[in-house]
Amino acid sequence: MFLSKLFPLLIPQNCKGEHTAMDIPVYLFTGFMDSGKTSLVTQTLLENDFGVGARTLIIACEDGDEEYDEEKLAQKKATVIGVDSEEEFNAAFLRDCDAAMKPDQVFIEYNGTWEAAKILEMPLPADWQIVQVLTTVDASTYEMYLNNMRTMMMEQFFASDVVIFNRCTDETPKGKFRRTVKAYNRKAQIVYEREDGTIDQNDMEELPYDMNQDVIEITDADYGIFYLDVQENPKNYEGKTIRFLALVYRPDKFGKKPMMVPGRFAMTCCVEDIQFIGLKCKYEKAAEIPHKAWINLTAEIHNEFAKEYRGKGPVLYAKKVEQTTAPEEELVYFT
Repeated sequence: MFLSKLFPLLIPQNCKGEHTAMDIPVYLFTGFMDSGKTSLVTQTLLENDFGVGARTLIIACEDGDEEYDEEKLAQKKATVIGVDSEEEFNAAFLRDCDAAMKPDQVFIEYNGTWEAAKILEMPLPADWQIVQVLTTVDASTYEMYLNNMRTMMMEQFFASDVVIFNRCTDETPKGKFRRTVKAYNRKAQIVYEREDGTIDQNDMEELPYDMNQDVIEITDADYGIFYLDVQENPKNYEGKTIRFLALVYRPDKFGKKPMMVPGRFAMTCCVEDIQFIGLKCKYEKAAEIPHKAWINLTAEIHNEFAKEYRGKGPVLYAKKVEQTTAPEEELVYFT
């Protein structure tokens, strides 16, 4: 598995590895210990000749089971500098590294137990620029971490450009894993690597509702799945009719506009991250629906431009609206 095979990268130095007026790219690798960060860095530099000819600085912030082969890396003009503690990893340390090594590119293997915000907010040396954030995840232990260290895990996903689930098997619930990431970072690219090192291109799973029904019933348990899927695969829902229980967002500023936003409050990570997730809905009698009312909504979906989305997105056209009472469990989830 190699960086250049996952996505295009800009390497801002010339072929001789000399500094140019452009930024020095910093590739940030996050993930818990033994999730595959060291392997990814090593394979990228040794097996794929990434940034060949460039002076590479590797900053290793933790010691896992796998160690860097510094002799082989030196042949690729790569140098490893270890960090013994979180206190040592600061702006002054990075400036010293830059002055001593004068790197053309920097790989930071970040400690998975440190707050991601620390490196993302830290002043970097002049010309250093974080260009990609990659998070590696051991698929075989992911659910355990999700259950016991969910907040810390979600924090690693927040700024990730690519999330790599490695050690996947036929039993890996890729759809479930994907939703937990997308609920927190919808822009992240997700890659599944099998145990033999090959990339699994198929992350599709059967939806929990029947897309072929005249009216697709979206249960409370499935609303989070529907919300993500309708935005990622709008063509699949074009012209479809759905029915679900919704809380209506319709503040006074909407006035007499024939519009409302039905949706649900969802928990993406923890109680502090509860947010309302809804879709624009056009309804002639919307002004008659009180703000925060509960309704059973039957609506047709069309993917069209909406200023609220700043582009195209799923817009609901109400067919039937029935006011009702709040459900026993008002929150919905993405798993």
